[in-house]
Amino acid sequence: MMGGQGVGKGTFSKMLCERHDFNHIEVGAILRTAPADSEIAKIISVGNLVPDELLCELMREKITPDRDIILDGYPRKLSQAKWLVENYADKFNIHVIYLNVPEEILIERINKRIRDGGGRADDADPAVIRNRLDNFRKITMPAIEWLRTAPGIKFSNVNADGAVRDNFSEIVAALRP
Repeated sequence: MMGGQGVGKGTFSKMLCERHDFNHIEVGAILRTAPADSEIAKIISVGNLVPDELLCELMREKITPDRDIILDGYPRKLSQAKWLVENYADKFNIHVIYLNVPEEILIERINKRIRDGGGRADDADPAVIRNRLDNFRKITMPAIEWLRTAPGIKFSNVNADGAVRDNFSEIVAALRP
């Protein structure tokens, strides 16, 4: 499950888990549990991305062959996308769901998340939000573009700027064989 911050990756992943016994690996949530004085916490507190070597090791620990998996918020970089395909395309049927939403809607959704009391620490500072969105555009979009045509995987572009119910229906339709 890929898309910008505030697109609904966590929401839709949880909804999918209600329909199927997925191993939901929510990378951002895992990283946010790092102690406040850790290297990881310092990196994400300013909206930057955690280095590949740390994330790839985390993925090796979390990805197990016993259940279908939803990766929520991974990969974030081209190097991570290539690592994922190289290491797992022969073990799993990888299907990338890219939740495509304009940036202005992402900002509205993040602000709504804050207003509704579900905001996270990394939502509180507009400069951090801006940095995260800039990083998404500069760093994650090249990974998404590469994954569109990567060998051995399926890619679905889902327009997710509508109502949650409608967006979820589009995701379920994209996942049908």
